[in-house]
Amino acid sequence: MPQIRFDVLTLFPEMFSGFLHSSIIKKAHEKGLVETHLINFRDYATDKHRMVDDMPYGGGGGMVLKPEPIFSAVDELLSGTDERPPILLMSPQGVPFTQKKAEELAQHSHLIFLCGHYEGYDERIRQHLVTEEISIGDYVLTGGELPAMVIMDSVSRLVPGVLGNESSAVTDSFSTGLLEYPQYTRPAEYRGFKVPDVLLSGHHARIEQWRRQESLRRTWERRPDLLESAPLTDEDRRFLQELAKDARQGE
Repeated sequence: MPQIRFDVLTLFPEMFSGFLHSSIIKKAHEKGLVETHLINFRDYATDKHRMVDDMPYGGGGGMVLKPEPIFSAVDELLSGTDERPPILLMSPQGVPFTQKKAEELAQHSHLIFLCGHYEGYDERIRQHLVTEEISIGDYVLTGGELPAMVIMDSVSRLVPGVLGNESSAVTDSFSTGLLEYPQYTRPAEYRGFKVPDVLLSGHHARIEQWRRQESLRRTWERRPDLLESAPLTDEDRRFLQELAKDARQGE
C-alpha cells in the first residue's frame, strides 16, 4: 500500500508526464510509496460539447469553471468511503505554501488537488467542496498544474523511504526554520579555492557547530525574516548578535 495517494483533477493530465516519470518522484512511485491518479474532469461534463466553463453571471471578461464536473469527479473519487481527505485548490488567493505546510500535508495518506484554468472557479467550489486554497507565490500562472507539481514534489520528499538519505529532508533549507549551511565535496582544493579546514578536521562537534553558525549566517544575510520564527538557542542568539555587531562596525 502506498503511504500517500495524490488525486489530481486537471484538464491537462499530459502536463504531468515528465514530472511523474523523472527523478525522486519516479523512484517514489516505483517503490510503491507514492501513488498518483490523474483525472480529467472534462470527462464529467454532461452536455454534448463537454463544457467545463461558462460566462460569469453579472457579466465580465473571461470564463469561469462550472461546479458540476468538479463536484461529480470528487464524488466518484470518494464514493464508497467515509474518508474526507484534504481537497486542495491551487489558487493565487490561497495561503502561501511553506515547508511547514508541506509537513502538515505529509501527515495525510490521501490528497486531492484541483487545478483550474480560465478566469476562476464558481464560488460554490470554494465554499462547499474545497478544504483549503494554496498559493505557491504572488505571480500569475496559466493554470494550477505547476503549483500542484510543486506541492506533490515537496510532500513526497517527506514520505519515509522516498529519499535515499533520510536525514536529507531534515537538513534541507526551511526544514529547520533556517537556510541550509554551505556544502562542499572533493577535491579539497580546486583552482585555489579551498574547503574550510574545519570540514576536514574529523571533529564532529566542531563541524556541527560550524554548520549551525553558517546556517544562521546565511539566513541572517539572505532571509532575516525567517529568524523571527526559527527555534533559536541562547548560543544562536549570541552568534547573531556578534554578526550584527560586526556589520555595524564595518559600516
